Amino acid sequence: MPTMRKIVTIVEDGLTEAGLPVDPLYRKVAVAAVISNPYAGEFSEDLSEITDFSVGMGEMMAARLVDAMGEQVNGYGKSSIVGMNGEVEHGHAFLTTPMADRFRKAVGGGKAWISSSGKRGGPGTAIDVPLAHKDALKVRSFYDTMTVSVPDAPGPNEVVIVIVGVNRGRPNFRLGGLLLENMIGEDGLH
Repeated sequence: MPTMRKIVTIVEDGLTEAGLPVDPLYRKVAVAAVISNPYAGEFSEDLSEITDFSVGMGEMMAARLVDAMGEQVNGYGKSSIVGMNGEVEHGHAFLTTPMADRFRKAVGGGKAWISSSGKRGGPGTAIDVPLAHKDALKVRSFYDTMTVSVPDAPGPNEVVIVIVGVNRGRPNFRLGGLLLENMIGEDGLH
């Protein structure tokens, strides 16, 4: 069964963009967990040790993210960095529905799928976590990333799992497409 070595929380507040004040501020929160990979160095058809573990991991990480956000999470994403003795598939196993459903519940539902990415790397490897609106995937103002790394992870037999939440769309958005305000009716998003 996997074990967690450490957890890291990063809060980034965007206060200005192109010299203009950002109001409300643009908050991105990342929670990264460094976890042992029970399948490192071996192939297994069955990845249930990871998916079973990901339920509690997802609840804990999502609660930490919501607490650090301090307000409504409106966009999200998830990613994994697998150490060199593992497979990229191992990282994605941590990110599947058992974990993702806990993340959605913690942020108030989340009707849209959660954008994700994964890769293999060594300690300090950075990953760009893709972001989108939690209920309306096609709202362009929420398309963004947050770059996250943990200086001493992943080790060869570890995986770094990252979830990210944002409070709003990108500042100064003006590229057209679907707007969030056009997606909201009297009964909420549609």
